Amino acid sequence: MVESIFDLPVEKLIFYAVLGFSWTVYLWEAYLSYRQRSIYRSTTHVPQELGKIMDSETFEKSRLYQLDKSNFSFWSGLYSETEGTLILLLGGIPLMWELAGSVTARIGFGSEYEITQSLVFLTLATLFSAFTGLPWSVYNTFVIEEKHGFNQQTLGFFLKDAVKKFIVTQCILLPVTSLLLYIIKIGGDYFFIYAWLFTLAVSLVLVTIYADYIAPLFDKFTPLPEGELKTDIEDMAKSISFPLTKVYVVEGSKRSSHSNAYFYGFFKNKRIVLFDTLLEDYSPLNKSGEPQPEQAEREDTSSESKAKPKNKKQGCNNSEILAVLGHELGHWKLGHTVKNIVISQMNSFLCFSLFAVLIGRKELFVAFGFNVSQPTLIGLMIIFQFIFSPYNELLSFCLTVLSRRFEFQADAFARGMGKASELYSALIKLNKDNLGFPVADWLFSMWHYSHPPLLERLRALGSIKQD
Repeated sequence: MVESIFDLPVEKLIFYAVLGFSWTVYLWEAYLSYRQRSIYRSTTHVPQELGKIMDSETFEKSRLYQLDKSNFSFWSGLYSETEGTLILLLGGIPLMWELAGSVTARIGFGSEYEITQSLVFLTLATLFSAFTGLPWSVYNTFVIEEKHGFNQQTLGFFLKDAVKKFIVTQCILLPVTSLLLYIIKIGGDYFFIYAWLFTLAVSLVLVTIYADYIAPLFDKFTPLPEGELKTDIEDMAKSISFPLTKVYVVEGSKRSSHSNAYFYGFFKNKRIVLFDTLLEDYSPLNKSGEPQPEQAEREDTSSESKAKPKNKKQGCNNSEILAVLGHELGHWKLGHTVKNIVISQMNSFLCFSLFAVLIGRKELFVAFGFNVSQPTLIGLMIIFQFIFSPYNELLSFCLTVLSRRFEFQADAFARGMGKASELYSALIKLNKDNLGFPVADWLFSMWHYSHPPLLERLRALGSIKQD
């Protein structure tokens, strides 16, 4: 039996190896999720060590929410893996490439216009992905998130948003891809260096313009009003020489009651973005029958969002917000952002270098049904998505481990700024607001959690008494 396997043509070995590894990863992920679901099902009472930081009602809500999410993830993952397998077995990739060729031929472009055919192929592929993924996204938003009180969207707003995201993605993806393919074709022996430099430039540009020009297409960004919070944020930024230029509040509450905060920008032009759901004093989900700023505007868009007042106040107070930002600024001060960029670009350069070695191997194309042509875009897909998949899995795990280390360091930085107590209470509030389940299987946690579990972070911050 072993001999018969290795007697297969090399292209068949490549194909079955890719398929086998894909299912191996899926089964490993399914096993980890099963272990975690067992925790959700069996841990029905608040553990003694959590008694002072989480009430039984919130604990039960978070348990049921995470259990529903895990069950959904199992079925959506099974569908995704089955769909991918059928696409490979039935020759879906070469079939779609031929369809793209037929479309380009109809508009007067022959097979020599490979880049044009590649762009049509990309459009068809992303359309297919959007349509097959839409039912799962609708179910997740309007059944699971709705059931547990997070969804703030109507179906009309959701669909309009999906169309807008697709258009914006295509407006970025198609020009960038066409330029990348062109660079690879004219770059000569050192095309991989030029391709890497191009993708580096694109990623830096996108990071720079995202919050200013792309994100506002979907959400409303307003400057944080003058006041105590803004002054305190600016003073804290100055104390560690963080070159803050603007602080924004983003209207995340029209989509979801989940909360977040981040900073962006390069060099001397840094901005901080706070979700309104993170701010106790700004979240419209805390307003029940109270006059709100821009209430008329919200009423005009009521068909698009449906803010649901909560019984319990959501978000953090000003001192806790400062502690959360102290953690985020710790990432900057400790160089985590730069380190992540360096790692990402080193990985990108390595992948492009290996791509340059492998792109000439015809058997890679034959393995996936391309017996005659060897399109560059298809080569990128095969090598980056399939051939590199074992490496990508290993890298992903290593980055998860590194991320947890960075999170502990950022917490320690905030503690060093004298904000341990406030961060302690903020982490508890955010966990409650987002219905995070504080009990995790050790193996699931090790493999998946880019942020340490709540209890581990609280222990690292120290035993601080809570009111």
